[in-house]
Amino acid sequence: MSTRKYYLDGKFIGDGSLAVIAGPCSLENTEIALRVARAMKRLCEERNLLYIFKASFDKANRTSVHAWRGPGLEKGLEQLAEIKSMLNIPVLTDIHESYQAAPVGEVVDVVQIPAFLCRQTDLLVAAAKTGKIINIKKAQFLAPDDMIYAAAKCREAGNDNVILCERGTFMGYHRLVSDMTGLITMREFGYPVMFDATHSAQRPGGLGGSSGGDYKLAFPLARAAVAVGVDAIFAETHPNPKEALSDGPNMIPLDQMGKFLDEVLAVHNAAKSFEVPK
Repeated sequence: MSTRKYYLDGKFIGDGSLAVIAGPCSLENTEIALRVARAMKRLCEERNLLYIFKASFDKANRTSVHAWRGPGLEKGLEQLAEIKSMLNIPVLTDIHESYQAAPVGEVVDVVQIPAFLCRQTDLLVAAAKTGKIINIKKAQFLAPDDMIYAAAKCREAGNDNVILCERGTFMGYHRLVSDMTGLITMREFGYPVMFDATHSAQRPGGLGGSSGGDYKLAFPLARAAVAVGVDAIFAETHPNPKEALSDGPNMIPLDQMGKFLDEVLAVHNAAKSFEVPK
C-alpha cells in the first residue's frame, strides 16, 4: 500500500482498494464518449470500484502526421466538462504542452503526463501548478528508479499529489515488455502506482503508419500487475475498436470490460494479504 492516498468521488486511490481509469483513446465524439462513460460507471459501481473516465483531446504523438489526433483543446475540454457534469464522475486527460495545463486543470480531476514527456521539466511544473492529481506515465526508455525524479519535479513545484504509471518498456522492434518488478520499485517511493494494461499490449509502429497491438494480452498483464500490487488499472475501451480512430488494436471491446474487471478484481482480492518481503 502506498503512503499517500487521494480522495475522489467518495473513494480513495492508494488505500489498498483498486481504482479503474478507462475510456476511449481519443475523444472521437460526445456520443461514443458518453456511451463508454455510462457503461464503465455502471460496471464499476456494481463492483464498488472508483471509476475515472479518460480520453485525449489531442494525440500529439501519433506515428503518422496524417493520423487522427482529436478535437483539440477547446472542443475536447467542452466534451470532458459535459461528461463530468452529466454523469457526475471524475475525468482524466493528458497534456503535451505547458500552456495546456491551466485550462485543462480547470476541468479535469487528474492531469496525465504522456510517457514520452515525463522528463519535460516545464510540463511537469505546469501540471503541478494546477493543484490536481498528476498521473505520470513512465517513459519506455526509463528505469523505474528514475521516476522518483519526475515526481520530485512536481513536489518541488508545490504539488506532491502524484501517481506513477507503468506502461511497458521498449524491448526490440514493435514490442513492449512489462517488468512487474518495476511496480514494486515505484511503490517504494510512497506514491500510488497505476498499471496501463492496454498500452502495455501495444505494438508501436507495428502497422507501419500506425501502432498495432493485441488487446487480449491486456487481460493477463492486468492480472499479473494486481497480483504484484497496484492501486489503479488503466485500460482503454471502445464500443467497436475496429472502427476506432486511434489505438483500435489494443483497446478492449466495451462489452468485454465486465469480464476484464471481474478477473482483475478476483486477483486483487486474493493478493490483498500478501506483502513484499522487507
